[in-house]
Amino acid sequence: MKYSSFGNTGLSLSRLGFGAMRLPKKKTGEKESVDFEFAAAVMQRSFDLGVNYVDTGPGYCDDQSETAVAMALKGYDNVYLSTKNFMDDDSTEKWMGKLEKSLKVLGRDHIDFYHLWAIDLAAFNEKFYKKGGPMETAARAKEQGLIKHLSFSYHGKPEDIAQVIDSGLFSSMLVQYNLLDRSFEDGIRHARSKGLGVVAMGPVGGGVLGAPSPVIQSLLKEKSQSTAETALRFVLANPNVNMALSGMNTMEMVEENAAVASADTPLTLEELQRVEAMMAEHKKTAELYCTACDYCKPCPQNVEIPRIFKSMNYHRVYGLTGLAKSSYREIRNENNAGACNDCGTCEEKCPQKIEVRRQLKECHGFLSEDM
Repeated sequence: MKYSSFGNTGLSLSRLGFGAMRLPKKKTGEKESVDFEFAAAVMQRSFDLGVNYVDTGPGYCDDQSETAVAMALKGYDNVYLSTKNFMDDDSTEKWMGKLEKSLKVLGRDHIDFYHLWAIDLAAFNEKFYKKGGPMETAARAKEQGLIKHLSFSYHGKPEDIAQVIDSGLFSSMLVQYNLLDRSFEDGIRHARSKGLGVVAMGPVGGGVLGAPSPVIQSLLKEKSQSTAETALRFVLANPNVNMALSGMNTMEMVEENAAVASADTPLTLEELQRVEAMMAEHKKTAELYCTACDYCKPCPQNVEIPRIFKSMNYHRVYGLTGLAKSSYREIRNENNAGACNDCGTCEEKCPQKIEVRRQLKECHGFLSEDM
């Protein structure tokens, strides 16, 4: 396993982290729950292979993730623990109460990396800084030794993240970054320059890049055996990313990911340049269908036109048909392509002169199969 100096923390952390948000499950009668014994074994196998960072959250796996992590950590004192506190309430009592509950469930006297969970700039400014709110509580918890490092996971606009980084309050950050979503690349670079440890979540797109894609797999024909391996190598090749956080639920995933994170060089400079050039070409192909400029909006029927075309491009451009259909299913019926009434307003506004109505019918016909 390869390790990197984690920002200004003075710690050496593994390039691969274990994300405990998709733990293996089993059915007991009609009910499905975490298979605690097997989940602990999977995590412990990763620890044996050198992973020394595990990330959980109180809501993961129907509130069972922290319990499973506590089981897995028994006998592994060299593994750093990360969990989170969602700022749905900015009162001191509730924020501290959630921290104390996590400590109790995890059986720990401190959390190594405690995250403000899923914040955006507005939540950070309006809730965290509030007098008597989470900032003061977090500072007190650090003084008491309950938190070693304060961190944040970010789900806001990429262009706003620098303001959170520049606050100087955090030791590390967690953001989504993968082959198909590079929107936080500038923010990642900025965080690293400011001495923050950078953890990339979703390196295989929440599992969707684990599905076979001839297009993506062909990027590294002689090196990668799967789409997931190509995706993980790409993330680890970014010099500003300290760690790829992968949600693993089988021994096979652990073995494959650990092998990639143990490689001397995930990608050579030449390979990285080739991947970036080919992905740029595929992006151009996608933009033949839609550049997501949003000029077609608002649609009189509230059809989510750019979002629909983005879903279709997962299939057309990358061969990720499962991802295309699952992302389309996330669009409400009143906003999907089936709601189009053929008015043509979108085509009048489209600078690409796309036959939007025809494309929407094609998208709906294909993507709504099995819905």
